[in-house]
Amino acid sequence: MNQMEVVLYTRDRSFYGWRTMRPLGRKGYAFEEVNVVTDGGEDRAWFDRTISLKRVQFVFVDGRPVGGFDVIMTIDDRSGTLDRLVQGEV
Repeated sequence: MNQMEVVLYTRDRSFYGWRTMRPLGRKGYAFEEVNVVTDGGEDRAWFDRTISLKRVQFVFVDGRPVGGFDVIMTIDDRSGTLDRLVQGEV
């Protein structure tokens, strides 16, 4: 399956990070998980400058910010937009 690059930013033991991974894994999408706490360094600094959230779980598809848990669940379950995004159709 051809797909765009998917990156999920999380933090240690994040329930919402785990819940955000589920639809990606269930559909068989390859994605990179970046833990902004343990990976820290440049990834954390970039994330803090780009997305300022207190609760960290955020998905980027092909470098474009998509959203966190609520957004992923909405575009996956209701509209099918997640499939189109990951496959590069949107």
